Amino acid sequence: MTDCFERAPATQMITLIPLDAALFDPWLERQPERMRNWVKAARFQPKAGHHLALPETDGCVRKMLVGVDPDAASWALADLPGRLGEGVYTLECDWSPQRLAQAAVGWGLGSYRFERYRPSDKPHPRLSLTRLTDDQAQRVEQTVDAISLVRDLINTPAEDMMPEHLAESAQQLGETFGATVRQVVGDALLEENYPSIHRVGRASHHAPRVIDLQWGDDAHPRITLVGKGVCFDTGGLDIKPSNGMRLMKKDMGGAAHVLGLAHLIMAAGLPVRLRVLIGAVDNAIDGNAFRPGDVITTRKGLTVEVDNTDAEGRLVLCDLLTQACEESPSLIIDFATLTGAARVAVGTEIAAFFTDARELVHGLHRHAEIQEDPCWRLPLHEPYRELLESSVADLANSGSTPYAGAITAGLFLKAFVPRTQPWIHFDVMAWNTRARPGRPKGGEALGVRAVFAWLEERFSTPQGPDCQD
Repeated sequence: MTDCFERAPATQMITLIPLDAALFDPWLERQPERMRNWVKAARFQPKAGHHLALPETDGCVRKMLVGVDPDAASWALADLPGRLGEGVYTLECDWSPQRLAQAAVGWGLGSYRFERYRPSDKPHPRLSLTRLTDDQAQRVEQTVDAISLVRDLINTPAEDMMPEHLAESAQQLGETFGATVRQVVGDALLEENYPSIHRVGRASHHAPRVIDLQWGDDAHPRITLVGKGVCFDTGGLDIKPSNGMRLMKKDMGGAAHVLGLAHLIMAAGLPVRLRVLIGAVDNAIDGNAFRPGDVITTRKGLTVEVDNTDAEGRLVLCDLLTQACEESPSLIIDFATLTGAARVAVGTEIAAFFTDARELVHGLHRHAEIQEDPCWRLPLHEPYRELLESSVADLANSGSTPYAGAITAGLFLKAFVPRTQPWIHFDVMAWNTRARPGRPKGGEALGVRAVFAWLEERFSTPQGPDCQD
C-alpha cells in the first residue's frame, strides 16, 4: 500500500487545507473577496465528508479545502483517497507530528483496495510524508501494510485461504523479517500432542496444522500471540444455516490479526522474543468429522465433551494456549472470531477483550482511545463457570444456556491458562458490516493498532514488563 504515499519532495503538489468549524471562519476572513465568494457559492461546510477545490486565476487547482472532525484524527483524511484524482497532496495545517502521522495512516487505510480477483490500473492519489521524519513515515507505511495484510487474508475466499495457504502467508512474513516458521501437519499433530486441533480439522482434505513463527532474541521478554485459524466453518455436524455460513471465510480472522500484529512488532524491531502460534483448520463435514457427544483429551490433559461442533474455535485455541503457557512468557494474547455473543454485547466495530490481569486493562483502554481503535473489556465472571459443566468430562465446549456466550467461551479458554500467567483474550468480528472512511466493508483488523501501541510502550526496552500502566 506504499503506492498511496510520496516520501520524496514532489515538484507539483496540491495543498490540502483541513478545517473544522472553529478554524473555518478565521480562515475565510483572511481570503480575498473572490475566494470568499467562491467558497460561499459552493456552500462548503467545514465538516467531515466535504472538500472543495480552490481554482487559481489561471484556472489551475493548487489548493483544496477539506472539512474534518476535530475529534477523529485517524480518519480526518480517510475518505479522500476515494474522492480525489491522481496527484501528490500535502497538508497545510498546524497539526502535531502525532496527529499528522495518525491522519496519514487513515489516508493509507482509506486507499485500501482488495484487488486479487478484480485488479484496477487506476493510480492512487498520494499523500506527501515530507512533513514527517523518516522514522515516522516508515512507521506510517508499516502500519498500513500490516492492517492491509490482515484485510487481504480475511477477504480472500476460503478456496484460496485454506490451512496450507495461511501457512504460506506466515512463511512469507517470516522470510520478510528473518523469523523461523515451522509447521506440524495432519497426523503429526497427534504425535506432537495437538489432539483438539487434529479432531476439529481431520474431516477436511485440507490437512489441519499448527503454524509456529518465532523471532527475536531469547534474552528479551517473551510475548506469545495465539490465533484461531478456522479457514472455513461449516459448523461441522451441527451445521450452520446458509446465512450463517456466508461469511465464514472470515473465521480465520484471529490468525490474520496475530500475523498483522507480528508484522508490526517485527517491523518496529521491538525488543521481545516473539512467538506466534496458529491453529489452521477447515471445519468440514465427512465420515470422520467429530461429533456432538465426543470427548476429547486435550494437550493439557483436561477432557472436553463436545456439546456443539460449531464451538470449534475454542478447541483449536485450547491446545495452543496450553503450549504457550509451557514457556511461561511475559504475556500471551490470543485473537479469535469466537462468539456471536460478543457482537451482541459490543457490536461489530469494537474489539471485546477479557483478562484477569487488571493491571493491563488501563493501558489497553488508553491506547485504544489514542489510536481510535476501540477495545472494551468484558468480565470473566467465574460463577458462570458452572455453565460449562459436563457429566462425563472435565468441561463442555459450550454453555448450557444461550446467555453469556462470550463470557463462557472466555472461561473455557481460562481453564487452560494458569492463574499466574498474564493473558488477554480478544473476541473480534474481523469484518466491517458497513463502509466508513478508512474502513471499507469487508475484512478488518480490530484492536491491532491499539495493542501494538500498548506493547511498544510496555516493551520499549528489554525491561519493559516491569513498567506500570
